[in-house]
Amino acid sequence: MSTFLQFDLKPLNPILPSNNSKCITKHTSRWSKVNCSATSKVKHYSITLLPGDGIGPEVISVAKNALQLIGSLEAIEFSFKEMPVGGSALDLVGVPLPKETLSAAQESDAVLLGAIGGYKWDNNEKHLKPETGLLQLREGLKVFANLRPATVLPQLVDASTLKKEVAEGVDLMVVRELTGGIYFGKPRGFSTNENGEEIGYNTEVYAAYEIDRIARIAFETARKRRGKLCSVDKANVLEASMLWRRRVCEIATDYPDIELSHMYVDNAAMQLVRNPKQFDTIVTNNIFGDILSDEASMITGSIGMLPSASLGESGPGLFEPIHGSAPDIAGQDKANPLATVLSASMLLRYALGEEKAAKRIEDAVLDALNRGYRTGDIHSTGYTLVGCKEMGEEVLKSIDGKVHAAV
Repeated sequence: MSTFLQFDLKPLNPILPSNNSKCITKHTSRWSKVNCSATSKVKHYSITLLPGDGIGPEVISVAKNALQLIGSLEAIEFSFKEMPVGGSALDLVGVPLPKETLSAAQESDAVLLGAIGGYKWDNNEKHLKPETGLLQLREGLKVFANLRPATVLPQLVDASTLKKEVAEGVDLMVVRELTGGIYFGKPRGFSTNENGEEIGYNTEVYAAYEIDRIARIAFETARKRRGKLCSVDKANVLEASMLWRRRVCEIATDYPDIELSHMYVDNAAMQLVRNPKQFDTIVTNNIFGDILSDEASMITGSIGMLPSASLGESGPGLFEPIHGSAPDIAGQDKANPLATVLSASMLLRYALGEEKAAKRIEDAVLDALNRGYRTGDIHSTGYTLVGCKEMGEEVLKSIDGKVHAAV
């Protein structure tokens, strides 16, 4: 229940509510309406922010503002702890994932990551690369399922490189196994063959439990969508894929309501650009998921629009935009913050169960796009070109405006 009070006040400059704010003011030329939550019980969540490198700090700042505002409107109080990771951590303490950062992440309700990496650290040894910090973070949080949606928004259908009739209406989810497969399998390394030539080798290996748990996540995800799941493998030549297909089929018996199909990865790559609307939910292994999710992202028109969630069986999830650190535009207010804002929405939905708050953020992003605002990566003639900060401000206006329009 809310109480509305009206005062005769002088115009004020809009101020983003603090973490502890329980009132929202909408300012007009003369009157200000104050919405005070009288009986709502405030929920408290701890969020670890990992801005990282490049454009990471810029986009995380925007997402944090969105969380603060939506929290004040939904009786949610966030406590944020900002910690270093990636290249910024290397420069600060000499390792890509400090123990303090991992501990803070493990003890929080959810983790929001910006981006890691940059040219500066490209020549570092493997254990001193920013990307190693990300792999260590995923391992430390025990997140094994990466959910990457690829949705062509009506406002951005012309930004897709595919024909409009092919791209229009695409709405799919790639569920990628994140902690197994060829990226982590052993043995791996360098050696020499019988001819004395240097070789590099990696091992694609999956245990049944690893396949079973990602399959269940995928079936549950498909159940919340349109009830179709396509499992992608290379079972015609790879033993690991043969086991993958067999285990997915066995798990499918627990989900008779889900329509299961199988596709070889080379065909899946082709079908994603030929007829992407045939897909609803895709589940696949680590390396195939890495490639196919990037391919799917480009159907949408910009990698700067897409969020992701990495989940485990328990503990905090890791939420991040799928774009990189873009060091060439870092600090220039050119980044698109919407993927990170939408990652914050996924955080609300998947980590905290705050569906209403998540939906409000998603609606605000669509509203800002409907009002014609575009960052450089999605800009076209006839729209208003804005930077990272201004796009964030427009999203905040949409969040606040929609709430008060309903009052």
